[in-house]
Amino acid sequence: METLTVQRVIAAPIADVFDWCATTTHYTRTPFVLKARLARPGRDAPYGVGAVRLHTWVIGWFRERITAYHPPYDFDYTVERSIPPARHEQGRMTFTEVPGGTLVAWTTAFQVPLPLVGGALTRALAKPVVAHVFGAILDAADTALTGAPATRR
Repeated sequence: METLTVQRVIAAPIADVFDWCATTTHYTRTPFVLKARLARPGRDAPYGVGAVRLHTWVIGWFRERITAYHPPYDFDYTVERSIPPARHEQGRMTFTEVPGGTLVAWTTAFQVPLPLVGGALTRALAKPVVAHVFGAILDAADTALTGAPATRR
């Protein structure tokens, strides 16, 4: 199992950054996310607990369920199904007010389950690709909210 965290400071209010990142249809503003839709709304908010999100990336298809939702500070999700299949323990986005804006930390734990090479393949190939896509999504959030690229941490 590999854990990956991508962080950015976005020069916008925490509530705006949280809302943008929770609404995954925005992710299609990158060339890496081809489709994103809300398949089932959450209990207390469209992207709240119980919401089901469907994403088609250039590397695969993902069905995610929101498991925790505390606006504007954090939300958790799990990938229930994916093509190609992957093991996923948890995804989490946290939002913290910092001087100059909002620090976003996006963490996920996953593994590509291939016998004998799964861990090596995840480290060598999948982890850098997922990090790049997460970073591109956060950069798109910053551009949408401020018109400028995000600050990397």
